[in-house]
This record gives sequence, structure tokens and C-alpha cells, in this order.
Amino acid sequence: MSMEEKLQRLNELRAASETGGGKKRVDAQHARGKLTARERLSLLLDEGSFVELDRFVTHRATGFGLEDKKFLGDGVVTGYGAIHGRLAYVFSQDFTVFGGSLSEAHAEKIVKLQELALKNGAPLVGLNDSGGARIQEGVVSLGGYADIFLRNTLASGVIPQVSVILGPCAGGAVYSPAITDFVYMVRGTSYMFVTGPNVVKTVTHEDIDMEGLGGADVHAGTSGVAHFAHDSEAESLEAVRELFRFIPQNNAELPPRGAGTDPAARQEESLLGIVPDNPNKPYDMHHVLRAVVDDGYFYEVQPDYGGNILTGFAHLGGHSVGIVANQPAVLAGVLDIDSSVKAARFVRFCDAFNVPLVVFEDVPGFLPGVTQEHGGIIRHGAKLLYAFCEATVPKVTVITRKAYGGAYDVMNSKHIRGDLNLAWPTAEIAVMGPKGAVEILFRKEIAEADDPEAATEARIEEYRETFAHPYVAAGRGYVDDVIDPRETRPRLISALDMLQNKRDANPKRKHGNIPL
Repeated sequence: MSMEEKLQRLNELRAASETGGGKKRVDAQHARGKLTARERLSLLLDEGSFVELDRFVTHRATGFGLEDKKFLGDGVVTGYGAIHGRLAYVFSQDFTVFGGSLSEAHAEKIVKLQELALKNGAPLVGLNDSGGARIQEGVVSLGGYADIFLRNTLASGVIPQVSVILGPCAGGAVYSPAITDFVYMVRGTSYMFVTGPNVVKTVTHEDIDMEGLGGADVHAGTSGVAHFAHDSEAESLEAVRELFRFIPQNNAELPPRGAGTDPAARQEESLLGIVPDNPNKPYDMHHVLRAVVDDGYFYEVQPDYGGNILTGFAHLGGHSVGIVANQPAVLAGVLDIDSSVKAARFVRFCDAFNVPLVVFEDVPGFLPGVTQEHGGIIRHGAKLLYAFCEATVPKVTVITRKAYGGAYDVMNSKHIRGDLNLAWPTAEIAVMGPKGAVEILFRKEIAEADDPEAATEARIEEYRETFAHPYVAAGRGYVDDVIDPRETRPRLISALDMLQNKRDANPKRKHGNIPL
């Protein structure tokens, strides 16, 4: 065979590998409102950057008719490319080939990619669209999942791992995304569950559909399994690209800098009117964040879950930062189970990947109640405390209003290695709120007063003047400075500049034992 004939054969095979399961199945994929594996790659990666690996791999199983049905690539497209000019590894499962089911060969392709990503210190993005383990291969396919899970775990905290759910993801398949750092889902077409609706109905007699059991909004808003839910695949993949503006390639690098065109010295007059004079009146912390960060852009993580705390990325003077902020507009900004777990997970990601933490604090305490106590608020709240204590990246806190009780300690206080702790003049730092404190301290006096309500108000005002301000804490050095709210942006940028060569370490150990 001549070289020309060999090249012709190569091109024919390449073309065959790019047709997936054939036109009929591709059309069916489009009819479901879903893109093909390769179309997704073209949206995720920089144009023309994708380099495919293992395109000629096919399954090895025989029996059950498989020997007559071999497709090049075996249901997953793997390779590498660029996102904003930086190396990224990616696999994209092809539902048009055996329903994207995972076989031994399919798993080996993903494992090879995971090992390349780990060796070369670059992120791994998985585009998941699979019917699960290939039943015809039995335990071999289950072993393939375990091989993937192990490498997810070994890569955790070393390289960023992102999962995009673009179709079904069921059974054991859900545990790979669950180990990764961020999970994206698409409404109406992506699902995650350990057991499907039919099994649930058989075992528990609960009648529920796929969307209600494991759809995007369920996992983004109720279970907390997903970090993002979008209305289309294109929107979801663009959001992944946007994430990469803030995170580094690996745990040995610093995150990418922003444009830095927003003046560092900019003072924001609107901050003077955001915190209400009435300490019991809510306000939206988003307004504070957008007034302070570069170009007003806040990339929020898990916006639909644990809404009483905000987490996400931004740039400040070009520095990439992770923001954790109490949200007074939801449950008065209290810490509860969901918000504690959400923030703890985010803090640990930022610490693993050298992203400085900026905390905006307005917290009246932990949410009281039987449901919270029985649900383990002690254990879950301790996760957030542990995460902040353990973090060695630069950590800066701004107390805008309330900082009460144990929640004051938890939200990156000076006592748990907060590097720079600032407060607005509106800050109230105390063991508890004025009303609760007065009812305990002066219970007998108030009960015996001719006008208990007036006596209570008088004592509340006295308590507020004595304790509910930032100056006692500042006098102790627990707050480094009390600042004009308009100075927040320049002071934070100055702090990040000052802390950029920070060196801190934890005691040598195999690993800590976070209260899971």
C-alpha cells in the first residue's frame, strides 16, 4: 500500500471516528435539545485548540452482540486544548455510542487523561452524558469507575477538577462528579441520582420523575450537589470558561490576574447608604460586593443554595480572590447547616489553590431550632470553623455590621489567623445582640420595673453604647482598623498587595480530620 493510500485510509478512519453512533443517533441527540460530544468541545475550548487522543480505541468485550458493534473512540472523546490560552484536559462522553456507557476501554481513556493532567499540572474538565456502566461488561465496567474515582481523589487539591453534567448521570457514575471541585448542570436535560425514579417507586412507593428526583434545580437549590444550573449547554460551557479566569492551573501556581483597569484608589460613595440605621433591617450584600470588586463583577458559586451566605470569585486590583459574605437579606445572614457546608467547601478550594480569601461579615449568630440542632449544626458549623482555621492563604475580613457570638469567631476572626481584620463604624461586635443580652443581664430589674418595655429599651441603648460597636475590639487589636466604608476597596487592595508574599504553614501531618 502506497503512502497516499495509507493517508487516505487514515483520513477515512478519522472521519469515521467523528460520526459518533451515526446520523440517526446524532439527530436523536439534537432532538432532545442536546449537543454532540464534539460540539460541546468546540464551545468549551479555544477555537482550533483541541488535540484528540485515543480516537482509535474500541471495546474488547464479546458476547451479547458487542463483537459486531464497534465504534472508534468507544463512546468518549478525550484530549487536551486551551481555555483562555491555558492548557486544559477534557473528556466528553458520547451518548450516541452505546448511550455513552462506560466500558473497560472507555474508562482507560479517561484514566489516561487524568494521569496526564496530574503529571502536567493542568485542570481536568469532564463532560458527562452517560447511561452508566456498560451492562454487557459486568464487573469490568465497575472496576473502571473505581479506577476513575481513585484518580479523582488523588488529584483533589492538586489540579482543579470540573464536572459538567449534560445528560443522565446515575448509579456509581455520580461519585466521580461528587469528588470534583465544581459541578455544572443544565435544566431539563441533565440528571443525577444514585437510583432512578423506577427503583425509588418500587422500594419506597414514592412517585417522582427524573427532573424532580435529580434535576438541575434540585441539586443546585436543595441537595447542594451542583454548584451551577443553567438553561442551555452553551450557557453552562461558557460559565466553565468564565471560571478559568479566576483559578490557577494547579496547587503550585498563583491564580491568573484580572485586567486591573478599575482604579485601585476608587472610593464608592454608595457604600455609605447601604447599611440601614436600623440594625434589624436587612440589606443585600451583593450591593456591597459589586461596589468594591473590579468592574462590579462577582462570579457567584452556588447562588441557589444556602442563600444566607454568598461565595464566589472576583478580582480586586487585579488579584483573583475568593469571597465569602454573610447575606443579611436571607435569614438575617445567620449561619446554618447549608450555609456552613457551602462556605467550608469553598474556603478549602481557595486555600488548596492559592486564592486569597476576602470575607464580608454581618452575622447575628447560628440559626437556633430543633431542626438545626438535630441536623448537626454543631458538626456542620465546625466545618466552616475548621476550614478558616486551616487556611494559610491571605485572609482579610471586613465587618460591615453584626459580628455576634461564636459566629464572630468562625467568620475569619483575628483569633483564627485572619491576617487583616477591618470594621466599618456600623460594626457591632459582641457576645450577643443587645436585646438578648439585656434580657439575660437585667431580667430581674426589667421584671420589677413599672414600665418593663421602657426599661428594656433604656438598657438596650446602654448596652449598644457600651459594647455594640467596633472600638472595644479595635482597642484589643482584634480589629486592625475601623475604616470609612468608602475606603473599603483601596484598603482591601492594599492588604492583598501587602500579603502577596505571605508564608504560613500548618503542623506536619498526614492530614487533619475535618468533622465530616
